[in-house]
Amino acid sequence: MGRTVALLETDLTGRPKRSGKVRDVYEIGGQRLLIVATDRISAFDWILPTGIPDKGRVLTGLSAFWFARLDVPNHLISAFDADDESLRGRTAVVREAKVIPFECVVRGYLEGSGWKEYQSSGTVCGERLPSGLVQGDRIGPIFTPATKAESGHDENVSFEFMAEAIGEGLARTLRDRSLSIYEEASAYARSKGLILADTKFEWGHDTETGELMLIDEVLTPDSSRYWDASTYKPGGPQPSFDKQFVRDWLESSGWDKASSPPALPVDVVAKTRAKYIDAYEILTGQAFPWK
Repeated sequence: MGRTVALLETDLTGRPKRSGKVRDVYEIGGQRLLIVATDRISAFDWILPTGIPDKGRVLTGLSAFWFARLDVPNHLISAFDADDESLRGRTAVVREAKVIPFECVVRGYLEGSGWKEYQSSGTVCGERLPSGLVQGDRIGPIFTPATKAESGHDENVSFEFMAEAIGEGLARTLRDRSLSIYEEASAYARSKGLILADTKFEWGHDTETGELMLIDEVLTPDSSRYWDASTYKPGGPQPSFDKQFVRDWLESSGWDKASSPPALPVDVVAKTRAKYIDAYEILTGQAFPWK
């Protein structure tokens, strides 16, 4: 039976906590953190009052799947264990990191903010692309970093800007590793019938050892744009395995995007939940454990 209750808040008594748009992060000592992926969902820079049941479990499960598959140091120690039923499948113990303050975005297709910039200037993050491209066309892949924003939009920046901020050597390492992971993940997703249009990675240095490692979530529907390869047709927006139903409904709802957002209808929640679970099952080849 499908779940109907979304977990929007957590409160582990006695643990220092900080919260992002989706995750609650607790300090547990020993340079270790406990991360709980809630079912919160954001759109247009707002956290919505309605959650998507089991979304946090999809994000945690897919991240664990990719961390195990990718041959790159990462922060994950263990995932899923929790005594509380509501926290099961959505918790992870990770190594604490000094976060590098840039999103490492890799784009293989022309969409999102990259498409908007290309329409106005023929560039993506300042990089000149061939003329005559249409929305959804295959490009690159190209590395297009962005500054990390605590609230509001991340801001696209040039590789040179990133290199000046963190050093040329580290910037080149992040670019090369991010492109390599994208290529590997894109090939795997294609073997499952999905196109990985773009994705963003976060990196940090282990606060104990200094090791550079992949952190946060990786290659989930929240951090990546997946399309169905069988229906892919450049020239317009592609159906995606993420919060598309939510964004579409909000756009048509009359909400002004300046005041508190409205609650989501039951059918929009159900369709969005199904899309997240589809992504999990297609990519992992396994049934979602919390149906």
